[in-house]
Amino acid sequence: MIEKTRYEKLFSTPLIRFCLPDHVTLDAALLQEGARLRAEGGGASKSNRGGWHSEGNLFDVAAPCVSQLREAAREAVLAATRQISAKADPEALRLKLFGWMNVNPPGGFNAPHTHPGAHWSGVYYVSQPEVETGSSGMIEFLDPRSDLPHWRILDAGAFRPKKKLRPAAGEIILFPAYLVHWVYPNDSREERVTVAFNATFRT
Repeated sequence: MIEKTRYEKLFSTPLIRFCLPDHVTLDAALLQEGARLRAEGGGASKSNRGGWHSEGNLFDVAAPCVSQLREAAREAVLAATRQISAKADPEALRLKLFGWMNVNPPGGFNAPHTHPGAHWSGVYYVSQPEVETGSSGMIEFLDPRSDLPHWRILDAGAFRPKKKLRPAAGEIILFPAYLVHWVYPNDSREERVTVAFNATFRT
């Protein structure tokens, strides 16, 4: 008879979700600010396909709603960092936040990508179509580990190659920036609006 002496998880990948209470007013203001930015023209071409991606650092925009979201993102990043490392003192480090707005109209999606150079990446959900079917508008994460297909026979959740989520408006999801992710095409008749951001610590 054997006796188990220890169980530990190696190389785990955290994904942390936060909810902003009373987010409806904030969301409405962000939608209005996004419409203003789009009306000014421009937009960047990144992972977006058929959608709009704001230019520059959204968190530099002098609008109260943007400042409010930036503070929420900062709090989320600090909380997540404390949770993964008892030794880290995130308050003692310089934190750089870089954000942008994504608007995916019907048919719009985001191709698979990562965010090199950052520690955390996050997404705040401003507007999520209420009626969606299948995988429409879902964000999917791909397992960064290789040589896992043969584990499927064991049906172990920790070894599944993909994970899909459909967060609700008012949610922030936070994950390591190296994690490959993408967004399924929006099959609804409404726009899907998010604010994504990268968080990078410096000494």
